[in-house]
Amino acid sequence: MSDGGVGGAAEATPLRLGRISYVNMAPVFHRLTHEVDEVSGVPTELNRMLLAGEIDVAPISSIEYARNAHRLRLLPRLCVSSEGAVDSIQLVTRLPLGQVSSVAVTSESATSVVLTKVLLPRAEIRPQDAEADARLLIGDAALRSAFEDPTPHHDLGRLWLERTGLPMVFAVWATNEPAVEGLTDLQDSLVASVRLARSEPERLAHEASARYGYPPGFLARYFEKLRYSFGPRERAGLYTFLEMARDVGELEHIPELRFVTAETKPV
Repeated sequence: MSDGGVGGAAEATPLRLGRISYVNMAPVFHRLTHEVDEVSGVPTELNRMLLAGEIDVAPISSIEYARNAHRLRLLPRLCVSSEGAVDSIQLVTRLPLGQVSSVAVTSESATSVVLTKVLLPRAEIRPQDAEADARLLIGDAALRSAFEDPTPHHDLGRLWLERTGLPMVFAVWATNEPAVEGLTDLQDSLVASVRLARSEPERLAHEASARYGYPPGFLARYFEKLRYSFGPRERAGLYTFLEMARDVGELEHIPELRFVTAETKPV
């Protein structure tokens, strides 16, 4: 078990770490050496579990962070983003986008639903099993659909980049306030896992293929499109997304991004 982290003391028990149940988490968990209790779920499940205090830290929908920013803090080095096409967030429709008047959306992602409203503000949002001009798919369902469905697919990451020129931050890594002990060490381990995954892309692709069932070559290309570093461009993209979410009525105000620091007091 790792020592240190926020406050510098040894952890009494492993942190309860949320893991999005999609293949996009493979690089982050590729060689995670930190001892954790891993809790898997789709993004909206992790959102709920974190806010309920059932897990200590998790990648959660960026829009849900914004809606609950007064009670959360962010890990400053990590996010889930893309600069352009992401492959795993797709709008599927036979119509030109300008003619889409309704979208049936997944219940698994809050950010992608709001992004759909931002990109298609005149379209009616309907439940996932309703009849609609278009369907929103995310995660592994979107990746499978690219193989199985000849209907035109529109990548929301690409559409966002065309609209704004910025990366799209789909998820941020958040924890409840006050912060638990050990988050700095955990973040360092997650970052190290991503770096190792980047250094051995073939190994990552083959191991993820064995776990998730997609061809290694497809996964290698997919992982190249994902970004995990929460740098200045990603933060600018997140602020832009939150501003546009506010403009379509999905957010009351733009919160300050508050980060976990070494000075944050443990529980």
